[in-house]
Amino acid sequence: MSKGKTHELDEIKMLEESVQTKRRKMEHIEICLQENVQCNRTTLLEDVGFIHNALPEIDRDKIELTTNFIGLRADAPLVIAAMTGGHPETTIINQRLAEAAEAMRIPIGVGSQRAGIEDSNLAESFRIVRDSAPSVPIIANIGATHVDVAPKAIEMIDADILAIHLNPLQEAVQPEGDCDSIGVIENIGMIVDMVDVPVMVKETGAGISSRVATALESVGVSAVDVGGVGGTSWAAVEYFRALKENNPVKAQLGLDFWDWGIPTALSIIMVKDVTDLEVVATGGIRSGIDIAKSLSLGATAAGMAFPFLEPAVNGTTENVIAEIEQHLEGLRTAMYLTGCSKVEDLASCPLIIKGELKEHLKSLDIDYLKIARGTMSS
Repeated sequence: MSKGKTHELDEIKMLEESVQTKRRKMEHIEICLQENVQCNRTTLLEDVGFIHNALPEIDRDKIELTTNFIGLRADAPLVIAAMTGGHPETTIINQRLAEAAEAMRIPIGVGSQRAGIEDSNLAESFRIVRDSAPSVPIIANIGATHVDVAPKAIEMIDADILAIHLNPLQEAVQPEGDCDSIGVIENIGMIVDMVDVPVMVKETGAGISSRVATALESVGVSAVDVGGVGGTSWAAVEYFRALKENNPVKAQLGLDFWDWGIPTALSIIMVKDVTDLEVVATGGIRSGIDIAKSLSLGATAAGMAFPFLEPAVNGTTENVIAEIEQHLEGLRTAMYLTGCSKVEDLASCPLIIKGELKEHLKSLDIDYLKIARGTMSS
């Protein structure tokens, strides 16, 4: 076969992949809004309890939510987690999310930028985030196999942080999934060495274990987003896609692995037990109390995606802002009722650890009493 013919076939393949990626972006959003794709298992944050302080001795109105987010300032320890991009119809969604992030001065991540890299016409759906949020931390997003495009992803949105997503469960269930994970940790190390911004590795719903966290720290990663069990199940999302594509094998895998993974609370603890990595808690964070509990377990910040999706798709920027404000009011109230005047105080707040989470920690030989006493980081 001639070189010209080979090049033509490569271009056709790239075009087909771009179209497929673009279509998948909208399918994911539609399924998340139209179907019940939440995990049946919980985050286990319900097994973390605060001790009420009837004498907080602080002024609630003066509670300080400002935090250091992976070396950057944020006005609250809440991240608008990666959701979308890569389809023309997602531009307005990302614009509303970014405008809300800018108004509230909190970090925001974008969805996988693969589509924008494959097709420059789709890059605007990502660039709109920086255009609409010029002064807040923005998190770029690529897969671990896309080593060479890391600088381009950062440049596309003038990102402050680069997230590398890990989604082996989703790939295993996805009809067109890629399950060749050989060399992933080496690729991550190469990306860390290649870029000039902090690198965060994020799971997409199945959690980060102690072993994985240790491996990531060893190659220079700055932070992990645990993406634990308890929120949206991407195995469930792919189950509905497999049904649509009449793929019974993949659909059954989606059902079987719907709740696979490490619950968010357990994942936070597992990472902090063995590393000094900063942790972003995502996966089923649904309230200000959940944010407070995540911080008390050692997270730097918590992230949400699903709670912001519906107001961003069907509402306005103001609707997204109102959702953020509600969760921050819950966080502020939890801090007031535990006597914490700044977010850093939550890390040393005494806790009650019970139930399934306690049993998991005991089985993993992790000192739950150290966590309960608020001495996890000491």
